[in-house]
Amino acid sequence: MCAMLKNRNGLTVTTASPAAADLYQEGLDLVLSQNYGPEEKIRAAIEADDGFAIANVALAYVLHLQMNVPAAREAAERAVELSAGLSQEERQLARIMHCFTHGKGREAIKLIHEHLDEFPTDTLAMRVAQRLYMLGCFGAGVPDFPGRLMAMMHKIAPANGDEWSFLGQYAFAHHETNQPEKAMELALRSLDGNPQNAVASHSVTHSYFEQGDAANGGAWLADWLDGFDRRAAYNVHLSWHLALFELAQGRYKETLDLYETQIRPGVQARNLSNLQDAASLMWRLQIYSGEQPAKPWNEVRDMAMPAATGAGAAFRDCHAALAFAGAGDADATQQLVDRLTAQGEKGDDLSREMTLPIAQGAAAFAAGDYDTAADLMGPTYPMLARIGGSHAQREVFEDTLLETYIRAGRYDEAKAMLDERLSRRSSVRDTYWLGRLEAEAVQGNPEASRELLVRARAAWAPTADESAAELQRLATSVDCG
Repeated sequence: MCAMLKNRNGLTVTTASPAAADLYQEGLDLVLSQNYGPEEKIRAAIEADDGFAIANVALAYVLHLQMNVPAAREAAERAVELSAGLSQEERQLARIMHCFTHGKGREAIKLIHEHLDEFPTDTLAMRVAQRLYMLGCFGAGVPDFPGRLMAMMHKIAPANGDEWSFLGQYAFAHHETNQPEKAMELALRSLDGNPQNAVASHSVTHSYFEQGDAANGGAWLADWLDGFDRRAAYNVHLSWHLALFELAQGRYKETLDLYETQIRPGVQARNLSNLQDAASLMWRLQIYSGEQPAKPWNEVRDMAMPAATGAGAAFRDCHAALAFAGAGDADATQQLVDRLTAQGEKGDDLSREMTLPIAQGAAAFAAGDYDTAADLMGPTYPMLARIGGSHAQREVFEDTLLETYIRAGRYDEAKAMLDERLSRRSSVRDTYWLGRLEAEAVQGNPEASRELLVRARAAWAPTADESAAELQRLATSVDCG
Protein backbone atom coordinates (compact mmCIF):
# COMPACT_ATOMS: atom_id res chain seq x y z
CA MET A 1 0.00 0.00 0.00
CA CYS A 2 1.41 3.39 -1.02
CA ALA A 3 1.72 6.28 1.40
CA MET A 4 1.83 9.99 0.57
CA LEU A 5 4.94 11.24 2.34
CA LYS A 6 6.57 14.69 2.32
CA ASN A 7 10.15 15.39 1.34
CA ARG A 8 12.31 18.00 3.05
CA ASN A 9 10.87 20.70 0.76
CA GLY A 10 7.29 19.84 1.72
CA LEU A 11 6.42 18.16 -1.57
CA THR A 12 4.44 14.95 -1.88
CA VAL A 13 6.36 11.72 -2.43
CA THR A 14 4.13 8.70 -2.99
CA THR A 15 5.78 5.36 -2.30
CA ALA A 16 5.08 1.99 -0.72
CA SER A 17 8.44 2.11 1.04
CA PRO A 18 9.66 4.73 3.55
CA ALA A 19 13.17 3.36 2.93
CA ALA A 20 12.75 4.11 -0.78
CA ALA A 21 11.70 7.67 0.08
CA ASP A 22 14.88 8.14 2.13
CA LEU A 23 17.05 6.76 -0.68
CA TYR A 24 15.31 9.03 -3.18
CA GLN A 25 15.94 12.10 -1.01
CA GLU A 26 19.62 11.18 -0.64
CA GLY A 27 19.89 10.73 -4.40
CA LEU A 28 18.03 13.95 -5.13
CA ASP A 29 20.32 15.90 -2.81
CA LEU A 30 23.32 14.49 -4.69
CA VAL A 31 21.71 15.62 -7.95
CA LEU A 32 20.98 19.10 -6.62
CA SER A 33 24.49 19.51 -5.19
CA GLN A 34 26.15 18.03 -8.33
CA ASN A 35 27.94 15.40 -6.27
CA TYR A 36 29.01 11.86 -7.04
CA GLY A 37 26.67 8.86 -6.89
CA PRO A 38 23.05 10.01 -7.35
CA GLU A 39 22.20 7.29 -9.86
CA GLU A 40 23.12 4.53 -7.40
CA LYS A 41 20.86 5.99 -4.69
CA ILE A 42 17.95 6.59 -7.06
CA ARG A 43 18.16 3.11 -8.57
CA ALA A 44 18.23 1.68 -5.06
CA ALA A 45 15.03 3.61 -4.33
CA ILE A 46 13.39 2.15 -7.43
CA GLU A 47 14.57 -1.33 -6.45
CA ALA A 48 12.92 -0.84 -3.05
CA ASP A 49 9.70 0.29 -4.77
CA ASP A 50 9.42 -0.51 -8.47
CA GLY A 51 6.33 1.69 -8.73
CA PHE A 52 8.08 4.82 -7.42
CA ALA A 53 7.14 7.49 -9.96
CA ILE A 54 9.20 10.44 -8.72
CA ALA A 55 12.34 8.34 -8.43
CA ASN A 56 11.97 7.63 -12.15
CA VAL A 57 11.67 11.39 -12.77
CA ALA A 58 14.99 11.99 -11.02
CA LEU A 59 16.58 9.03 -12.82
CA ALA A 60 15.53 10.49 -16.17
CA TYR A 61 17.27 13.76 -15.31
CA VAL A 62 20.49 12.00 -14.25
CA LEU A 63 20.56 9.88 -17.40
CA HIS A 64 19.99 12.95 -19.56
CA LEU A 65 22.99 14.65 -17.91
CA GLN A 66 25.01 11.58 -18.86
CA MET A 67 23.88 12.07 -22.50
CA ASN A 68 22.08 8.72 -22.39
CA VAL A 69 19.01 10.20 -24.06
CA PRO A 70 17.21 6.94 -24.98
CA ALA A 71 17.42 5.67 -21.40
CA ALA A 72 16.41 9.10 -20.05
CA ARG A 73 13.32 9.11 -22.24
CA GLU A 74 12.42 5.59 -21.18
CA ALA A 75 12.64 6.58 -17.49
CA ALA A 76 10.57 9.71 -18.12
CA GLU A 77 7.89 7.69 -19.93
CA ARG A 78 7.83 5.24 -17.03
CA ALA A 79 7.43 8.17 -14.62
CA VAL A 80 4.42 9.51 -16.53
CA GLU A 81 2.78 6.07 -16.47
CA LEU A 82 3.43 5.54 -12.77
CA SER A 83 2.29 9.04 -11.76
CA ALA A 84 -1.23 8.60 -13.13
CA GLY A 85 -3.59 8.92 -10.18
CA LEU A 86 -0.92 10.37 -7.86
CA SER A 87 -0.69 13.91 -6.46
CA GLN A 88 -0.82 16.89 -8.78
CA GLU A 89 2.77 17.91 -8.09
CA GLU A 90 4.03 14.43 -8.95
CA ARG A 91 2.02 14.24 -12.17
CA GLN A 92 3.17 17.69 -13.26
CA LEU A 93 6.83 17.03 -12.52
CA ALA A 94 6.67 13.81 -14.53
CA ARG A 95 5.20 15.72 -17.48
CA ILE A 96 7.92 18.35 -17.20
CA MET A 97 10.65 15.72 -17.26
CA HIS A 98 9.02 13.98 -20.21
CA CYS A 99 9.06 17.23 -22.21
CA PHE A 100 12.64 18.00 -21.15
CA THR A 101 14.03 14.62 -22.17
CA HIS A 102 12.07 14.59 -25.44
CA GLY A 103 13.40 17.94 -26.67
CA LYS A 104 10.22 19.95 -26.08
CA GLY A 105 11.88 22.93 -24.43
CA ARG A 106 9.14 25.48 -24.98
CA GLU A 107 6.46 23.20 -23.55
CA ALA A 108 8.68 22.23 -20.63
CA ILE A 109 9.45 25.79 -19.57
CA LYS A 110 5.78 26.76 -19.76
CA LEU A 111 4.87 23.81 -17.54
CA ILE A 112 7.68 24.66 -15.10
CA HIS A 113 6.45 28.21 -14.59
CA GLU A 114 2.92 26.95 -14.00
CA HIS A 115 4.21 24.24 -11.66
CA LEU A 116 6.29 26.64 -9.57
CA ASP A 117 3.31 28.95 -9.18
CA GLU A 118 1.65 26.09 -7.27
CA PHE A 119 4.70 24.35 -5.82
CA PRO A 120 7.44 26.99 -5.45
CA THR A 121 9.80 24.76 -3.45
CA ASP A 122 10.31 22.17 -6.19
CA THR A 123 14.07 22.49 -6.61
CA LEU A 124 14.29 19.82 -9.32
CA ALA A 125 11.85 21.79 -11.49
CA MET A 126 14.03 24.87 -10.90
CA ARG A 127 17.09 22.94 -12.01
CA VAL A 128 15.42 21.79 -15.22
CA ALA A 129 14.41 25.40 -15.98
CA GLN A 130 17.97 26.61 -15.49
CA ARG A 131 19.31 23.95 -17.86
CA LEU A 132 16.73 24.78 -20.50
CA TYR A 133 17.59 28.46 -20.34
CA MET A 134 21.34 27.79 -20.40
CA LEU A 135 21.23 25.33 -23.29
CA GLY A 136 19.39 27.73 -25.58
CA CYS A 137 16.48 25.32 -26.08
CA PHE A 138 13.90 27.87 -27.23
CA GLY A 139 13.90 27.98 -31.00
CA ALA A 140 14.83 31.63 -31.61
CA GLY A 141 16.75 31.85 -28.33
CA VAL A 142 16.05 34.18 -25.41
CA PRO A 143 18.25 37.30 -25.50
CA ASP A 144 17.40 38.16 -21.91
CA PHE A 145 17.30 34.64 -20.46
CA PRO A 146 19.33 35.61 -17.36
CA GLY A 147 16.66 38.22 -16.61
CA ARG A 148 13.89 35.68 -17.09
CA LEU A 149 15.66 33.18 -14.88
CA MET A 150 16.13 35.85 -12.21
CA ALA A 151 12.45 36.81 -12.38
CA MET A 152 11.43 33.20 -11.88
CA MET A 153 13.80 32.67 -8.95
CA HIS A 154 12.94 36.00 -7.32
CA LYS A 155 9.24 35.19 -7.44
CA ILE A 156 9.65 31.94 -5.52
CA ALA A 157 12.35 33.17 -3.12
CA PRO A 158 9.96 33.92 -0.21
CA ALA A 159 8.74 30.31 -0.17
CA ASN A 160 12.27 28.88 -0.08
CA GLY A 161 14.01 30.92 2.61
CA ASP A 162 17.48 29.59 3.42
CA GLU A 163 17.06 26.19 1.76
CA TRP A 164 20.58 25.40 0.54
CA SER A 165 19.70 24.08 -2.91
CA PHE A 166 17.52 27.06 -3.73
CA LEU A 167 20.17 29.52 -2.54
CA GLY A 168 22.78 27.93 -4.80
CA GLN A 169 20.55 28.31 -7.85
CA TYR A 170 19.42 31.80 -6.81
CA ALA A 171 23.08 32.83 -6.61
CA PHE A 172 23.57 31.76 -10.22
CA ALA A 173 20.75 34.02 -11.38
CA HIS A 174 22.41 36.95 -9.59
CA HIS A 175 25.87 36.72 -11.11
CA GLU A 176 24.37 36.21 -14.55
CA THR A 177 22.46 39.50 -14.10
CA ASN A 178 25.61 41.42 -13.10
CA GLN A 179 25.18 41.17 -9.33
CA PRO A 180 28.32 39.24 -8.32
CA GLU A 181 28.48 40.56 -4.75
CA LYS A 182 24.93 39.41 -3.98
CA ALA A 183 25.62 36.13 -5.75
CA MET A 184 28.62 35.59 -3.48
CA GLU A 185 26.53 36.22 -0.38
CA LEU A 186 23.82 33.77 -1.45
CA ALA A 187 26.31 31.10 -2.49
CA LEU A 188 28.19 31.29 0.83
CA ARG A 189 24.88 31.00 2.70
CA SER A 190 24.13 27.90 0.63
CA LEU A 191 27.50 26.42 1.55
CA ASP A 192 26.70 27.06 5.21
CA GLY A 193 23.68 24.77 4.72
CA ASN A 194 25.58 22.18 2.67
CA PRO A 195 29.37 22.63 2.44
CA GLN A 196 29.49 20.06 -0.37
CA ASN A 197 27.05 21.92 -2.61
CA ALA A 198 29.04 22.19 -5.84
CA VAL A 199 26.34 24.41 -7.36
CA ALA A 200 27.06 27.02 -4.70
CA SER A 201 30.83 26.67 -5.08
CA HIS A 202 30.25 27.20 -8.81
CA SER A 203 28.51 30.49 -8.09
CA VAL A 204 31.30 31.62 -5.74
CA THR A 205 33.64 30.91 -8.63
CA HIS A 206 31.51 32.91 -11.07
CA SER A 207 31.40 35.81 -8.64
CA TYR A 208 35.20 35.96 -8.53
CA PHE A 209 35.27 35.70 -12.33
CA GLU A 210 32.82 38.55 -12.85
CA GLN A 211 34.87 40.74 -10.52
CA GLY A 212 38.10 39.97 -12.38
CA ASP A 213 39.73 38.42 -9.32
CA ALA A 214 41.51 35.41 -10.79
CA ALA A 215 44.10 35.09 -8.02
CA ASN A 216 41.65 34.87 -5.12
CA GLY A 217 39.11 32.96 -7.20
CA GLY A 218 41.68 30.36 -8.16
CA ALA A 219 42.93 30.00 -4.59
CA TRP A 220 39.38 29.62 -3.23
CA LEU A 221 38.30 27.08 -5.84
CA ALA A 222 41.48 24.99 -5.58
CA ASP A 223 40.98 24.77 -1.81
CA TRP A 224 37.30 23.82 -2.17
CA LEU A 225 38.06 21.16 -4.77
CA ASP A 226 40.47 19.48 -2.36
CA GLY A 227 37.44 18.23 -0.44
CA PHE A 228 35.29 17.39 -3.47
CA ASP A 229 34.81 13.87 -4.81
CA ARG A 230 36.66 14.07 -8.13
CA ARG A 231 34.57 11.20 -9.51
CA ALA A 232 31.61 13.59 -9.80
CA ALA A 233 30.87 14.61 -13.38
CA TYR A 234 30.80 18.28 -12.28
CA ASN A 235 34.50 18.04 -11.49
CA VAL A 236 35.19 18.60 -15.20
CA HIS A 237 33.39 21.93 -15.24
CA LEU A 238 34.78 23.17 -11.93
CA SER A 239 38.28 22.20 -13.07
CA TRP A 240 37.63 24.16 -16.27
CA HIS A 241 36.84 27.21 -14.13
CA LEU A 242 40.07 26.68 -12.21
CA ALA A 243 41.94 26.44 -15.52
CA LEU A 244 40.42 29.77 -16.60
CA PHE A 245 41.69 31.38 -13.40
CA GLU A 246 45.16 29.97 -14.10
CA LEU A 247 45.08 31.15 -17.71
CA ALA A 248 43.94 34.62 -16.62
CA GLN A 249 47.17 34.79 -14.61
CA GLY A 250 49.32 33.67 -17.54
CA ARG A 251 49.94 30.30 -15.91
CA TYR A 252 50.01 28.14 -19.02
CA LYS A 253 51.75 25.14 -17.46
CA GLU A 254 49.18 24.87 -14.68
CA THR A 255 46.38 25.30 -17.22
CA LEU A 256 47.72 22.49 -19.38
CA ASP A 257 48.18 20.25 -16.33
CA LEU A 258 44.52 20.75 -15.38
CA TYR A 259 43.43 20.03 -18.93
CA GLU A 260 45.44 16.81 -19.01
CA THR A 261 44.31 15.47 -15.63
CA GLN A 262 40.75 16.76 -15.21
CA ILE A 263 39.25 18.11 -18.46
CA ARG A 264 40.70 16.25 -21.45
CA PRO A 265 38.19 13.91 -23.17
CA GLY A 266 38.27 10.46 -21.65
CA VAL A 267 39.47 11.38 -18.17
CA GLN A 268 35.91 11.08 -16.81
CA ALA A 269 32.56 9.63 -17.79
CA ARG A 270 30.93 11.42 -20.69
CA ASN A 271 28.55 14.23 -19.75
CA LEU A 272 27.10 17.39 -21.22
CA SER A 273 29.97 19.63 -20.09
CA ASN A 274 32.85 17.58 -21.55
CA LEU A 275 32.63 19.04 -25.06
CA GLN A 276 32.04 22.65 -24.12
CA ASP A 277 34.77 22.71 -21.48
CA ALA A 278 37.42 20.95 -23.54
CA ALA A 279 36.67 22.82 -26.77
CA SER A 280 36.52 26.28 -25.25
CA LEU A 281 39.70 25.84 -23.20
CA MET A 282 41.64 24.49 -26.19
CA TRP A 283 40.35 27.36 -28.35
CA ARG A 284 41.39 29.94 -25.74
CA LEU A 285 44.86 28.43 -25.54
CA GLN A 286 45.09 28.71 -29.31
CA ILE A 287 43.89 32.29 -29.73
CA TYR A 288 45.83 33.66 -26.74
CA SER A 289 49.10 31.98 -27.69
CA GLY A 290 48.74 32.40 -31.45
CA GLU A 291 49.79 28.79 -31.99
CA GLN A 292 48.36 25.28 -31.82
CA PRO A 293 47.86 24.10 -28.22
CA ALA A 294 50.13 21.42 -26.84
CA LYS A 295 47.27 18.92 -26.69
CA PRO A 296 45.58 17.12 -29.61
CA TRP A 297 42.41 18.60 -31.13
CA ASN A 298 41.27 15.35 -32.75
CA GLU A 299 39.83 13.82 -29.57
CA VAL A 300 37.78 16.98 -28.91
CA ARG A 301 36.66 16.92 -32.55
CA ASP A 302 35.59 13.30 -32.17
CA MET A 303 33.44 14.21 -29.18
CA ALA A 304 31.79 16.94 -31.25
CA MET A 305 31.06 14.78 -34.31
CA PRO A 306 27.38 14.07 -33.47
CA ALA A 307 26.76 17.80 -33.95
CA ALA A 308 27.93 17.67 -37.57
CA THR A 309 24.70 16.10 -38.76
CA GLY A 310 22.48 15.76 -35.69
CA ALA A 311 20.31 18.62 -34.43
CA GLY A 312 20.98 19.76 -30.88
CA ALA A 313 21.18 22.76 -28.57
CA ALA A 314 22.71 25.95 -29.96
CA PHE A 315 25.24 26.01 -27.13
CA ARG A 316 26.51 22.55 -28.09
CA ASP A 317 26.65 23.46 -31.78
CA CYS A 318 28.71 26.60 -31.18
CA HIS A 319 31.30 24.62 -29.23
CA ALA A 320 31.30 21.87 -31.83
CA ALA A 321 32.14 24.58 -34.37
CA LEU A 322 35.22 25.50 -32.31
CA ALA A 323 36.28 21.85 -32.17
CA PHE A 324 35.93 21.37 -35.93
CA ALA A 325 37.73 24.64 -36.73
CA GLY A 326 40.48 23.99 -34.21
CA ALA A 327 41.07 20.51 -35.61
CA GLY A 328 41.06 21.86 -39.16
CA ASP A 329 38.29 19.44 -40.13
CA ALA A 330 36.78 21.15 -43.17
CA ASP A 331 34.41 18.27 -43.88
CA ALA A 332 32.86 18.31 -40.39
CA THR A 333 32.62 22.10 -40.51
CA GLN A 334 30.82 21.95 -43.86
CA GLN A 335 28.41 19.31 -42.58
CA LEU A 336 27.59 21.51 -39.58
CA VAL A 337 27.18 24.59 -41.79
CA ASP A 338 24.93 22.68 -44.20
CA ARG A 339 22.74 21.43 -41.36
CA LEU A 340 22.46 24.87 -39.76
CA THR A 341 21.74 26.47 -43.13
CA ALA A 342 18.93 23.98 -43.76
CA GLN A 343 17.51 24.62 -40.29
CA GLY A 344 17.60 28.35 -40.93
CA GLU A 345 15.81 27.95 -44.26
CA LYS A 346 13.07 26.05 -42.45
CA GLY A 347 12.45 29.00 -40.12
CA ASP A 348 14.95 28.35 -37.31
CA ASP A 349 15.96 31.93 -36.51
CA LEU A 350 18.48 30.89 -33.85
CA SER A 351 20.42 28.78 -36.34
CA ARG A 352 20.29 31.41 -39.08
CA GLU A 353 21.10 34.45 -36.94
CA MET A 354 23.46 33.04 -34.30
CA THR A 355 24.79 29.50 -34.58
CA LEU A 356 25.50 29.56 -38.32
CA PRO A 357 27.50 32.82 -38.35
CA ILE A 358 29.43 31.72 -35.25
CA ALA A 359 30.31 28.40 -36.92
CA GLN A 360 31.31 30.09 -40.17
CA GLY A 361 33.20 32.78 -38.27
CA ALA A 362 35.20 30.26 -36.27
CA ALA A 363 36.18 28.48 -39.49
CA ALA A 364 37.18 31.78 -41.13
CA PHE A 365 39.24 32.72 -38.07
CA ALA A 366 41.07 29.40 -38.12
CA ALA A 367 41.77 29.92 -41.83
CA GLY A 368 43.21 33.39 -41.19
CA ASP A 369 40.38 35.23 -42.94
CA TYR A 370 39.88 37.73 -40.13
CA ASP A 371 37.76 40.31 -41.95
CA THR A 372 35.25 37.65 -42.93
CA ALA A 373 35.27 36.24 -39.40
CA ALA A 374 34.61 39.70 -37.98
CA ASP A 375 31.80 40.39 -40.44
CA LEU A 376 30.15 37.09 -39.53
CA MET A 377 30.58 37.15 -35.75
CA GLY A 378 30.28 40.87 -35.08
CA PRO A 379 26.48 41.05 -35.34
CA THR A 380 26.09 38.14 -32.89
CA TYR A 381 27.99 39.87 -30.07
CA PRO A 382 25.12 41.96 -28.62
CA MET A 383 22.88 38.88 -28.60
CA LEU A 384 25.22 36.11 -27.41
CA ALA A 385 22.90 35.22 -24.54
CA ARG A 386 20.59 33.68 -27.16
CA ILE A 387 22.89 30.65 -27.50
CA GLY A 388 22.63 29.92 -23.77
CA GLY A 389 25.39 29.17 -21.30
CA SER A 390 26.84 31.46 -18.65
CA HIS A 391 28.70 34.69 -19.33
CA ALA A 392 31.97 32.95 -18.43
CA GLN A 393 31.23 30.31 -21.07
CA ARG A 394 30.16 32.77 -23.76
CA GLU A 395 33.31 34.84 -23.20
CA VAL A 396 35.23 32.52 -25.54
CA PHE A 397 33.17 33.92 -28.42
CA GLU A 398 33.75 37.48 -27.19
CA ASP A 399 37.49 36.83 -27.02
CA THR A 400 37.47 35.33 -30.51
CA LEU A 401 35.75 38.43 -31.89
CA LEU A 402 38.21 40.71 -30.06
CA GLU A 403 41.22 38.87 -31.41
CA THR A 404 39.60 38.87 -34.85
CA TYR A 405 39.15 42.64 -34.78
CA ILE A 406 42.77 43.14 -33.76
CA ARG A 407 44.17 40.81 -36.41
CA ALA A 408 41.93 42.39 -39.03
CA GLY A 409 43.15 45.86 -38.07
CA ARG A 410 39.65 46.92 -36.99
CA TYR A 411 40.92 48.75 -33.94
CA ASP A 412 37.93 51.00 -33.23
CA GLU A 413 35.64 48.00 -32.90
CA ALA A 414 38.15 46.18 -30.69
CA LYS A 415 38.67 49.21 -28.47
CA ALA A 416 34.93 49.65 -27.95
CA MET A 417 34.71 46.06 -26.71
CA LEU A 418 37.76 46.37 -24.47
CA ASP A 419 36.64 49.66 -22.93
CA GLU A 420 33.26 48.15 -22.07
CA ARG A 421 34.78 45.01 -20.56
CA LEU A 422 37.39 46.87 -18.53
CA SER A 423 34.67 49.17 -17.19
CA ARG A 424 33.10 46.10 -15.55
CA ARG A 425 36.15 44.25 -14.18
CA SER A 426 39.91 44.27 -14.27
CA SER A 427 41.74 41.94 -16.66
CA VAL A 428 45.44 41.62 -17.30
CA ARG A 429 44.82 40.12 -20.74
CA ASP A 430 42.40 42.91 -21.72
CA THR A 431 45.01 45.44 -20.57
CA TYR A 432 47.58 43.68 -22.76
CA TRP A 433 45.16 43.68 -25.71
CA LEU A 434 44.53 47.41 -25.21
CA GLY A 435 48.27 47.97 -25.26
CA ARG A 436 48.50 46.05 -28.53
CA LEU A 437 45.80 48.26 -29.99
CA GLU A 438 47.63 51.46 -29.09
CA ALA A 439 50.82 50.06 -30.59
CA GLU A 440 49.31 48.79 -33.83
CA ALA A 441 46.60 51.35 -34.63
CA VAL A 442 47.39 53.92 -37.29
CA GLN A 443 46.53 56.71 -34.87
CA GLY A 444 48.01 54.86 -31.92
CA ASN A 445 49.64 56.28 -28.83
CA PRO A 446 53.10 54.74 -28.26
CA GLU A 447 53.43 56.14 -24.73
CA ALA A 448 50.02 54.84 -23.69
CA SER A 449 50.81 51.51 -25.33
CA ARG A 450 54.05 51.08 -23.41
CA GLU A 451 52.37 52.01 -20.12
CA LEU A 452 49.65 49.42 -20.68
CA LEU A 453 52.10 46.72 -21.76
CA VAL A 454 54.39 47.35 -18.79
CA ARG A 455 51.37 47.22 -16.46
CA ALA A 456 50.23 43.89 -17.94
CA ARG A 457 53.70 42.38 -17.73
CA ALA A 458 54.10 43.47 -14.11
CA ALA A 459 50.71 42.03 -13.17
CA TRP A 460 51.56 38.66 -14.70
CA ALA A 461 55.21 38.56 -13.65
CA PRO A 462 54.96 37.04 -10.15
CA THR A 463 53.50 33.69 -11.23
CA ALA A 464 53.16 33.61 -15.04
CA ASP A 465 54.78 31.04 -17.31
CA GLU A 466 57.38 33.26 -18.97
CA SER A 467 58.14 30.57 -21.57
CA ALA A 468 54.60 30.70 -22.99
CA ALA A 469 54.26 32.28 -26.43
CA GLU A 470 51.81 34.94 -25.22
CA LEU A 471 54.15 36.01 -22.41
CA GLN A 472 57.15 36.04 -24.72
CA ARG A 473 55.33 38.31 -27.18
CA LEU A 474 54.40 40.64 -24.36
CA ALA A 475 57.99 40.74 -23.09
CA THR A 476 59.27 41.50 -26.60
CA SER A 477 56.73 44.31 -26.99
CA VAL A 478 57.83 45.88 -23.69
CA ASP A 479 61.55 45.53 -24.42
CA CYS A 480 61.17 47.00 -27.91
CA GLY A 481 58.80 49.75 -26.86
